[in-house]
Amino acid sequence: MRSPHHITTHPYTNPYEELGRLDDVGRLDDGPLEEFFHEDRQDEREEAEAQDDPWAPPNHRRNGRRRRRGRFAGLPLALKAVVGLVVLAAFLALADRWALLYAERRAADTLKDRLNLAAAPEVEIGGFPFLTQLADERLDSVKVTVPDVAADRVSLAQVTATARGVRLDTDGPGSVRGADVPELEGDVLLSFADLNRELGASQVTFTGEGRDRVLARGTLPVAGHDLRVRAEARILRDGDRGIATHIGGMRLEIGDLATYRPGVRASEGLHLSRQSVTRLAHETRKAKALLSIPSVVRRLGVPDSVVREALRNESKLSELTGTPRFAHRAMQLNLVDLALEHPALLKRLGFDPALLDALPRLTRPVLADQLSLGFRLPEPPSGQLRLRDVRVEEDGIRVRLEGAGLTVGRSR
Repeated sequence: MRSPHHITTHPYTNPYEELGRLDDVGRLDDGPLEEFFHEDRQDEREEAEAQDDPWAPPNHRRNGRRRRRGRFAGLPLALKAVVGLVVLAAFLALADRWALLYAERRAADTLKDRLNLAAAPEVEIGGFPFLTQLADERLDSVKVTVPDVAADRVSLAQVTATARGVRLDTDGPGSVRGADVPELEGDVLLSFADLNRELGASQVTFTGEGRDRVLARGTLPVAGHDLRVRAEARILRDGDRGIATHIGGMRLEIGDLATYRPGVRASEGLHLSRQSVTRLAHETRKAKALLSIPSVVRRLGVPDSVVREALRNESKLSELTGTPRFAHRAMQLNLVDLALEHPALLKRLGFDPALLDALPRLTRPVLADQLSLGFRLPEPPSGQLRLRDVRVEEDGIRVRLEGAGLTVGRSR
């Protein structure tokens, strides 16, 4: 058992001997200390050499030039050539597009002047590059869109045509005298919106109905009255250069009083509407005025004894005018004939005498002319231009056309 006052002692070590052992270890194994001292000695040698040489300021410009030259000097020659070609191609393409836009504008102005158009058309020259086509005096395609062209009484029509293989007549790239068009195709659009605006004096609107039919609906002012008009136009090709409209189902409605159909057949003329005939059963004065004329009674086919009884007894009168047979016969009466024989009768029935005088002048040809949508293509100065197809679409009447051997400007 150790005494509490026992003190543990360590053997004494000399610090200089410890440093010597570290130095011996460094000689046997190149450790980090050796590298550290080696770097210090290398730095001392470089500083000594620098002190032996005379001092000179650094040339930053020369070093920078050397670095930049070295950076691009490493690029392959083929890559430099490709970059140059790309830049050259970009400039050539820009020059080609500028020449194309200039040519399109000149062509639009020329067409406007020679065709007496209200506005310059849109011209699109196809194919690339344009300058080689111009040098060859031949264009792949030219598309022309004319927004407003006179077409008989319908003066608004859009024409779009594309010419292919156009041969130019030039005095050089900057002077084009004319062109030969061996082939052309396009279409003419008679827009319903334009038709409604152009024929707006009669407040009639047109809508498509099927492939070849157009419905006309609106009002027509006649003798101070706005009569509802209804008609149907069938669109047909008229020869090689025109379209025609056959107007059918024409009808003018005078409120709910009567309907006027132009013509001389039994179903045409001025006839009472079903509503007005139905009201006769409750309007005693008008019914008695109608039955008091012998010629009307004969046309109605009512026996004289029945008429006399109806004129004496209002219940019998209502019973007679309320029968389907009487209504059918009354609607067949041509009131135009009655107006000539008994003008006071129609006035009593509610007709304006001025309207009765104007309606007979609205004959079928007169109304058909007001609703006609036909037109003809102009005769070209050379070559052929003809219609190929006519059809009714949702937005209007579209006519396909084709041409050959046409000349624009001065021929060769």
